[in-house]
Amino acid sequence: MSSYSPGISTQSETVELTVLMPCLNEADTLATCIRKAKACIDHLGLSAEVIVADNGSTDGSPLVAVEEGARVVAVAERGYGSALYHGARAARGRYIVMGDADGSYDFSQLDVFVAELRRGTDLVMGNRFLGGIDAGAMPWKNRHIGNPALSGIGRLFFACPVGDLHCGMRGFSREAFDRMGLQTTGMEFASEMVVKATLLDMRIAEVPTTLARDGRTRQPHLRPWRDGWRHLRFMLLYSPRWLFLYPGLALMIGGAMVGALLLPGPLRITAAFGLDVTTLLFAFAAIVLGFQGVAFAVFARVYALNEGLLPRDPKFERYLERFTLETGLAVGALITVAGLGAAVYAVITWSRAGFGALDARATLRTAIPAVTAMCLGGQIILTSFLLSFLGLRRRR
Repeated sequence: MSSYSPGISTQSETVELTVLMPCLNEADTLATCIRKAKACIDHLGLSAEVIVADNGSTDGSPLVAVEEGARVVAVAERGYGSALYHGARAARGRYIVMGDADGSYDFSQLDVFVAELRRGTDLVMGNRFLGGIDAGAMPWKNRHIGNPALSGIGRLFFACPVGDLHCGMRGFSREAFDRMGLQTTGMEFASEMVVKATLLDMRIAEVPTTLARDGRTRQPHLRPWRDGWRHLRFMLLYSPRWLFLYPGLALMIGGAMVGALLLPGPLRITAAFGLDVTTLLFAFAAIVLGFQGVAFAVFARVYALNEGLLPRDPKFERYLERFTLETGLAVGALITVAGLGAAVYAVITWSRAGFGALDARATLRTAIPAVTAMCLGGQIILTSFLLSFLGLRRRR
């Protein structure tokens, strides 16, 4: 019998596989997907179930699922990720294979996923570029720009060992799903699953998967540019190093190098072109902005660890344990005092000139580092206090 089941399932040892289909108005194709899945289950002799995680369909999709012998999980919270998350929580199977219910994925290919999962693989990703993409099944901007770019970013930022980061057909063990602690509710759920599995050092494998033209008559739910940005935003937020740390360090190092060249005097590049105090001002501003980036990288990492968004990082935690509020306050105070000293020196120089007009280029070579030191020292002090607050929460 099939029924609506919104709650969390008590996993049964007799069910090896759950085939999970997220659904939002898929009445045109849902029956075919369920039939293919059940035929493959029967062919393989699996103890399995089919779950349709319905996300508020108004076209009769839940009734179609019930008539085809699937179990329907009604998910009130809207979003692709929400449907999959609650559907997986309700699953009874030891393994879960998910796939879209629009007819684009072939549920008669469950055997390759089950074989990999039985080998102990935690996450089995389909790869449409290896299995084959039918003409017109994937928009050109997704196929040649979006997917390769986002998959490349996933490999660069997190070393994700997959070539098709956003394939909608994938399998995972129930134990791996519970360990991932997935949080997102939208399309970025697909990225989060692979990123979390990589960060947790799970076993990940890829299998060839085909992609056909979907059979729906309605407009697709996917919005390439919007959803692509959501995936990119997620990966940036989960990688403070690339979002904040590396750009911040580049600004600080670059600003310091240019500043060191210009502090003694103008730098002549050619007979007609040179750099002077205006460039010096931008160089020292880069140092201040770069420090903010580095500080934000630390804040973001501590917050993610406190909230359980990222797995524990013993090396980073050791660095935090060595940091003390008193050390930060001392360093910040010393830099601030140095800046104040330079400012006092500038005032004394001005007084010796009778507080009259001075050469602006000469005075700015003292004033710019002085102001920068005072700003940087103040930022270090404020950063130290905030890190101390976050550290108190972390230790508790």
